[in-house]
Amino acid sequence: MSAPHFSPDRRQPLGRLHPVHQHLPQRPGWSCRVCSAAWPCPTARMLLRIEYGPDRVGLSVYLAGMLFDATGDLLRRADCPPPTPMELFDRFLAWTAPVPQRGQRQ
Repeated sequence: MSAPHFSPDRRQPLGRLHPVHQHLPQRPGWSCRVCSAAWPCPTARMLLRIEYGPDRVGLSVYLAGMLFDATGDLLRRADCPPPTPMELFDRFLAWTAPVPQRGQRQ
């Protein structure tokens, strides 16, 4: 019998995690463990928005830490060209900014 797979914080087996915690990055390539899209995948983005709710600062801080880790991993990979800083920013942080509503000042 194999050992259960655990979440990164080792508190819960992956099969029992809340859905937001199932769409996690597979390192060192930073693809989603569930759907294989570049992480954060569209589902992870949606679930992270729900989890953090109106706390966009908290979400941005969390993703900035993930961006830091991903940058190190992705720049060391020899099997593909390294992402540009703009690509990394767009992938990890740009989507967290609130979209101004009509008639609202930016």
